[in-house]
Amino acid sequence: MEFGSILISETAANSENPQDVINSNISVINLMREEKMDDDLIHEDALMSYYLDYYTSQYTQGNFAQFVYNSGWNKELNELIEEGLQLLGAEKHLELFREQSKKVRLMSSVKLAKFLKGKLEGVNPIRDSLNNNTFFELEENIVKLNAAFLTNHPDTQILPVDAIFELLEDYLEREIKRS
Repeated sequence: MEFGSILISETAANSENPQDVINSNISVINLMREEKMDDDLIHEDALMSYYLDYYTSQYTQGNFAQFVYNSGWNKELNELIEEGLQLLGAEKHLELFREQSKKVRLMSSVKLAKFLKGKLEGVNPIRDSLNNNTFFELEENIVKLNAAFLTNHPDTQILPVDAIFELLEDYLEREIKRS
């Protein structure tokens, strides 16, 4: 049975920084995984938000090529990101993601494999051809949209951290070691 809630800490929900809401969701998912909960049991929109944050942080740190390289260009992940951008209403980011994805799909499998096996740093024409700074110029703020999506989701529960642990312990029917 899927755990039917997205859990966000009160501290994060009350923060001025939207990234705190996303980080709270990430912490809960990481805890669930540490407790050996299968991803199939984790709320699908919580996971979608988690992977959107991964995409956003990879792009922010090292542009689109870094995302492709570090994700290994995973079809399921890409579908989740595309679906997530649609759900958030991030139309401009969705359009950019689709444009960028098309560049990768048009690349030969040999060229893509070479890129994924090689080094990202240094002289790298494939990396350079994948990068696109438009991401940084778009008016849409994925972090704010993602945080608002989580906060306003009908399945979201905003709780004190202890209550989050208690809910998960009830679900798992065992105690979770707290650090």
